[in-house]
Amino acid sequence: MDYMDRDSRYDILFDTVDIGPVKSKNRFYQVPHCNGGGYRDPSAAAEMRGIKSQGGWGVIFTEQCEMHHTSEITPFIELRLWDDADIPMIAKMADRMKEYGALAGIQLAYSGINGPNLYTKEVPLAVTGMPIRTFTNDPVSARSLDKEDIKNLRRWFVNAAKRSKTAGFNLICLYGAHGFGIFQHFLSTATNQRTDEYGGSLENRARFVKEVVEEVRNEVGDSMGITLRLSLDEMIGDLGFANSEVRDFVEMHQDLPDLWDLAHGAWEDCSGPSRFKEEAAQFDLVTGIRKLTSKPIVGVGRFTSPDVMVKQINSGTLDFIGCARPSIADPFLPKKIEEGRIQDIRECIGCNICITGDMTMSISRCTQNPTFMEEWRKGWHPEIIEPKGKTSKVLVIGSGPAGLEAALACSNRGYDVTLTEATKILGGRVAKERKLPGLSAWGRVADYREYQLSQKSNVETYLESSLDADQVLEFGFENVCIATGSTWRADGVSRQHVVPIPNDHSINLYTPDDIMNDKLPAGKVVIYDDDHYYMGGVIAEKLIENGCDVTLLTPCAYVSEWSINTLEQAEIQKRLIEMGVKIELNRGLISISNSKLISNCIYTQNEKEIETQNIVMVASRKPHDQLYNDLLLKRTKWIDAGIKSIKLIGDANAPGPIAWATYAGHRYARELDTEDIGDNLPFRREVTNLASN
Repeated sequence: MDYMDRDSRYDILFDTVDIGPVKSKNRFYQVPHCNGGGYRDPSAAAEMRGIKSQGGWGVIFTEQCEMHHTSEITPFIELRLWDDADIPMIAKMADRMKEYGALAGIQLAYSGINGPNLYTKEVPLAVTGMPIRTFTNDPVSARSLDKEDIKNLRRWFVNAAKRSKTAGFNLICLYGAHGFGIFQHFLSTATNQRTDEYGGSLENRARFVKEVVEEVRNEVGDSMGITLRLSLDEMIGDLGFANSEVRDFVEMHQDLPDLWDLAHGAWEDCSGPSRFKEEAAQFDLVTGIRKLTSKPIVGVGRFTSPDVMVKQINSGTLDFIGCARPSIADPFLPKKIEEGRIQDIRECIGCNICITGDMTMSISRCTQNPTFMEEWRKGWHPEIIEPKGKTSKVLVIGSGPAGLEAALACSNRGYDVTLTEATKILGGRVAKERKLPGLSAWGRVADYREYQLSQKSNVETYLESSLDADQVLEFGFENVCIATGSTWRADGVSRQHVVPIPNDHSINLYTPDDIMNDKLPAGKVVIYDDDHYYMGGVIAEKLIENGCDVTLLTPCAYVSEWSINTLEQAEIQKRLIEMGVKIELNRGLISISNSKLISNCIYTQNEKEIETQNIVMVASRKPHDQLYNDLLLKRTKWIDAGIKSIKLIGDANAPGPIAWATYAGHRYARELDTEDIGDNLPFRREVTNLASN
């Protein structure tokens, strides 16, 4: 097909590329990524991958697939290929991946030192026996693989490869990156302290990798491409598998796999959020490796710009553009580039909310793409939406993430939409938060939706239009969607305190809203963080940059504790320490009196005084639900006003992360004018059949 509207500079992205015996139709390569589905929700995961095939990806991989029961990573939920009983599950995924011409890849993983085996109760096996390394610090140790174990492990990989072939996959990825894969454990001196032929020199440490690749190729290599995923640098100095040794290894074994899949260090290094990692952040680490091998290379870097992608190819750095998070934000990214629709790409904002699904053992979300992991569960397609129902007009009040998404999705269904905003700009909380340190990329949430709405003939937008209940009734819209957002509380009510903190108002009090509105303190400032996500940390950064003496006080054991789930907690705490923020952990706030804060140890209740001139309360948010409640009081007037439905959504209903708001807006639009399901589940789920005996 000839795409006349596509910039010819992007043509190179649509070249075919060989990966061993198979050929990719283009250079768009969805690298393995978690999704919270795994073995628990395989149909949901399969449909999600299938949508990406429809979206034009040339290569699509599964998430990490446990290839043997002696190495599993409970509580985390990934795929499993323990025996033949798992083949139908993964075959369904392969079929969906290939439906529109993509190559279907499976990532085979043996976790070794990262596999606690909490479910199987097997003794973990590792290159060198030592305590298990997991996110959950399980009190479990692995024993060292002996020669018979290594022989068995090689056979298990071959067995898994044969099952993968039976299931219909085109590619196998042998996982040795992010610290999670047995191949990295053999290659790294941090985890390989063996003194036999599998330890010591790089040649010896590479022996197992070489053996497995060769044995797998002998079994399936005539019909399946074999890729090897390695960390570019473990980022732990000379003790680990550093970038220099990675290059030596590739040069020594340049033709070993059919493709080199190169990612940065630990998962936190590779998938750092936009707050800490720019697009193409791994460019320097991967540059030059392509010259060491004749085999193609795929690399990652949260690629969202076609120009950056082309640079990777034209510079001879990469052969494939590897994407995980950008493929989640927009599964149709390749198709949109192919068709010259760059402006329609939903760019990843790098918030890492998708990763929290894996970290919390739940179905993943995406801030930009609320249909992610709802493709099978709810039948939501990211680019196709059902035509409107029996009504015609929708009034959306509030233009934050929830309101913008509701307005856009309703207009896509064919409703006439009126969007009102009380302030001078669209975006709600995003318009303010994007100005905080490191959060500029989050503005894409508003930018994308604002542009799309501007192209709609069935959308009217009114700024500086605050509405009360009587005005809403007067307008007579059939459907009213209230997305009026929330406000940060100033009274400290959150988790430690369910009632306001005693306060004699002797200290200047601020909220995040004040800071975002440029009402800034001077001198000594205490930030009380009982929210535990990103806000306390970014407020601290902003105040330090403004010359304040900042102390961050939190009842938790970590700064921004929930950001462990977004892989950024360590970076946040490190940055604040380096900036000079004084950190008080495991301490709460009892009261404010006599120009002092009274803090308590959350364990012993021991109290101490903290002198300060100012305090910023980062506690919880109060929904703006007054308009909704006022309309409920006037419910008897709805029929006469022509109103058929009024719905409260987003932060105005229940404050949460931005992804919760865009999901709420999308759900509102999808469910408008649909049949009442009563007490039935609003989504499908995978139900386990009982065994016959």
